[in-house]
Amino acid sequence: MTLFGLQWALPLALYLLPLIALPWFTRTLEKVIVWDKFVPEDPLSNMIGLAFKVLASIVLACLILSLAGPYLPEKKIDRIGEGAEVVVLVDRSRSMDDAFAIKGQLLMASVGKSDSKRRVAKMYLQEFIDKRPDDRFGFVLFSDKALDLLPLTYNKETIRATVDASALGKGLSETNIAKALIKAAEMYEGQTYRGSRIVVLVSDGGQEFSEEAQQKIAALYKKENLTLYWLYMRSVTGMTLDAKPGDNERWTTTPERKLHTFFKSIGNPYLPFEIGSMKSFSEAIDTIDKQQYQTLIVEETLPKEEKAKVFLISALALMFLLMLAQVYTAWGVRKAHE
Repeated sequence: MTLFGLQWALPLALYLLPLIALPWFTRTLEKVIVWDKFVPEDPLSNMIGLAFKVLASIVLACLILSLAGPYLPEKKIDRIGEGAEVVVLVDRSRSMDDAFAIKGQLLMASVGKSDSKRRVAKMYLQEFIDKRPDDRFGFVLFSDKALDLLPLTYNKETIRATVDASALGKGLSETNIAKALIKAAEMYEGQTYRGSRIVVLVSDGGQEFSEEAQQKIAALYKKENLTLYWLYMRSVTGMTLDAKPGDNERWTTTPERKLHTFFKSIGNPYLPFEIGSMKSFSEAIDTIDKQQYQTLIVEETLPKEEKAKVFLISALALMFLLMLAQVYTAWGVRKAHE
């Protein structure tokens, strides 16, 4: 129920409002006198008495209105901010449980250890989220299937909890990057365009897509105007995404390079990062952060606002005035009888 621009938790209490007329039905003390001309006219006293009745009615109205539980409902507003809308794709294949392939270090499984790729990815993604207060985030976890764990939201606590959960347990043996890329683009479908839209792919491997998958991904990314970042946490020391003279022959047709070539062919903005250390991951996150601070329309949710306290404070203030008036009247009567 809406009244005075407010919603009411207990609207039935408003049926008590006629009680505000009670101060106007109080009995006055009548005295029998010989001649009414002996009673002088006192307009000031009449006005003061009238004012006290009005105040008493307002006090009752405020108490009844506070009892009805007035509040302003939750509402959404748009404001101008800086940032982007970001969907993060995180690879949960078994290879993400390995350590970084850093030159001069022995590769070993590190499931559950702090230096595993997935744990390092979680740490830097949390840092990225904390840096960007106005961003709206979505999250997709993928192996052989793509799970849209979190639709686009501004709730940073939910985002952080989702990223934390993504690092739990062990990875699966298969990877389907195509499904994850399609799922990320579909998150933007039907959404109001608010500003820069990006997809951040965190993976340590590549994949050769079918012709159908390539066409669908290219069409979706152009339609939704998406920028793609690939944080490639490489598994083979020395291998790069772009071919170099003298490369090992078996590297020229690797799935990673084929995927890299496909991303460049889409026509949308695309930037890969070859991650081989903590430092390179940090630099990649910083680069994305600096590039994606553009004007953004941010949808902000204003929480429900209780208004009962306003009416209660008003009632107490007016009751204090009425109490002072009664005290002054009692003092005046006592003085008159001395």
